[in-house]
Amino acid sequence: MRMSQLFLPTLFEDPKEAELVSHRLMLRAGLIRRLASGIYSYLPLGNMVLQKIIGIVKEEMEHIGYQEVLLPALQPKELWEESGRWEEYGEDMFKLRDRREREFGLGPTHEEVITDLVRREVRSYRDLPLFLYQIQTKFRDEMRPRFGVMRGREFIMKDAYSFDCTSQDADISYQNVYNAYCQIFARCGLRFRAVEADTGLIGGSRSHEFMVLADAGEDIIVSCTACNYAANLQKAEIGEEKDRAEKEKMDDLTLVETPNMKTVEEVAHFLHVTPNKLIKTLFYETEDRLVGCLIRGDQQLNLAKLQRLLGCSILRMADESIIRRVANTIPGFSGPIGLQDVQLIADNSLRNGRNFVVGANKPNMHYMNANIGRDFRVDTFQDIRIATSGDPCPRCEAKLKIGKGIEVGHVFKLDKKYSRSMKATFLDEDGKEKDIIMGCYGIGITRLMASIIEQNSDELGIIWPISVSPYEVLILLVNIQDKIQKEGAFELYEDLKKEKVEVLLDDREESPGKKFKDADLIGIPIRVVIGKRMKEEGVFEVSLRRTRERFLVKKEEAVGKVKELKSLP
Repeated sequence: MRMSQLFLPTLFEDPKEAELVSHRLMLRAGLIRRLASGIYSYLPLGNMVLQKIIGIVKEEMEHIGYQEVLLPALQPKELWEESGRWEEYGEDMFKLRDRREREFGLGPTHEEVITDLVRREVRSYRDLPLFLYQIQTKFRDEMRPRFGVMRGREFIMKDAYSFDCTSQDADISYQNVYNAYCQIFARCGLRFRAVEADTGLIGGSRSHEFMVLADAGEDIIVSCTACNYAANLQKAEIGEEKDRAEKEKMDDLTLVETPNMKTVEEVAHFLHVTPNKLIKTLFYETEDRLVGCLIRGDQQLNLAKLQRLLGCSILRMADESIIRRVANTIPGFSGPIGLQDVQLIADNSLRNGRNFVVGANKPNMHYMNANIGRDFRVDTFQDIRIATSGDPCPRCEAKLKIGKGIEVGHVFKLDKKYSRSMKATFLDEDGKEKDIIMGCYGIGITRLMASIIEQNSDELGIIWPISVSPYEVLILLVNIQDKIQKEGAFELYEDLKKEKVEVLLDDREESPGKKFKDADLIGIPIRVVIGKRMKEEGVFEVSLRRTRERFLVKKEEAVGKVKELKSLP
C-alpha cells in the first residue's frame, strides 16, 4: 500500500479524553475514532491489526479441533429466562422490544444461544465431543465506558464452547483451550499470566483468567513470590498463619465509651490501638438466612469468597432495621458479644488473636479486650477476606504479592449450569439420558489489541510485534521529488511485494520530520529509509523500530536484509 492512498489521519497532540497509553496512541496513530461513549470505528490500520489477531486466534482454535459458527446477536428473553440470567444481568444488558412487544437482548455473551442450538441437534454420545467457536460483536451497557476499547459498550470477542459426555472429558477440553490461549497470547507478543478466577455471572466450577501484565490494568493479580500460585483478587486464597509461639495474655473485658465514633480509624485513634486490634462485625442476608462476618479492622471482606462459602445466589448487606433487631443497636457499634440466632463466621486471621476491640451493641460504646471463646462464640473460621501483600501463600510458606493486569481471556468449566436448566441432554451407551458437560472460553479481541500496545510502546508511539503489525515493513522515501530516491523506493517496494512481504511505502509529499514522526507513531517493526545516502553512496538504511538498530545495506542486498530481520523472534 502507498501511504498517499491510505486513509490514515494521524494526530500530532494527545487527545484530551485519552487516559491510557493505548487509548492515546490508537487515536493518534489513526487506528480508531470515537462514535459515542464506549463505541468506536476501526480505521484501515486498526482493522488490519484486528484481522491479524483474529487470524492467530482462528489458527490456534482450529488446531485443537474447534469449528467456527456465527450466532445471532439479537437474543430472545425466553432463552435467558431458562438459564435464570435475564434478571441477573440487569442493566448491563441492552434490552429492547420488537414491534410485537416481544423482548430481546443484544448479546453480551452466548451461552444460552449455543446451548439451545446444541440441545436441538445432539441426541447421542456419538455426537460428542463437540467444539464450536465464533468471533462476533458483543454488547454490554457499561456504567462507565472508559479507556478507549478497553472497556467499551460494543466490542469484538471470540467465544468458544465445548460439549462433552463426562466431567473427565470436559477437564481435557478445558486444558486444551488453556494451552491454546497460552499459544495465542505468546504469538501476539505479550507477557501474560493465567490466574485462578471466580466464575461470576457465567457460572461453573472452575475458571482461569489470562492477564496481560501492565500497570494500566484494572484487575488485581495476587501471586506467590516463590511458587506458581496466582489468582485474581476475588478468588485469591490466603494461607493460614502458623500458631504464635507465645500467645498474648487475656486481659479483662472492659466496656468503654466511644462517643459518635463509628469508623475503624476513629475508634482506633480514640482508644490508642492499631486497626488490626479491632473486629468489624458485618451482617449479610442471603435468600434464606442472616450471617454475621467478623474480620479485622485493617482488612476487607471478600464478598465473592463469602458467596461461594454460603452457596447462595443472593448476597446483600443487611439494612439498619435488621441490625437493630439482631444486635439492638445502630451500624457502627454492633459486635459479636451476646448475639443470638445468627451464624458467626470469623476470618482465619482472628483465630490466634487476643484482646480485640469490638462493638458493644450499644450506641457510642465498645468493648476492649474481647476474646473469642471466652467472651463470644464463633461458629466457624474461614478465609473470607481480600488478600493483601505479605499474606501467606495457600500453597507454600512464602508470601503473596500484589500486581496489576488486563484481563484478555477467560476460560470456564461450566459443568451442568446451562445444560441442566435448559435440558441439553444426550443418551449414553446404555441408553440413559444425561446432561451434557459444558465449557466456555472467551478472548476480548479488541481489548487484546489495546493490551498489546500497553506492553509495546514508547514515548514516540507504538512498537508492533511483527505477528500483529498492519505491515511488516515501512519504506520511508525522504524526498519524493528526487528522481533517484523515488526510483529506488518504488523498485524496492515492488521487489518486497513479489517476495510476499507486507510493505507500506510513504510516498507522501510531506516534510521528512513529519514522515519520521508518523513512522515512529504507527510502529511498523522494520523501516527502510531511502534518502541522500542512497543517492550519494548507493545504500539504504534499514532499522528496527523496537531496538533502533540500524544497518546500511547496498540496494541489491535490501530485500535479503529485510527478510532476515523479519524472521527474527
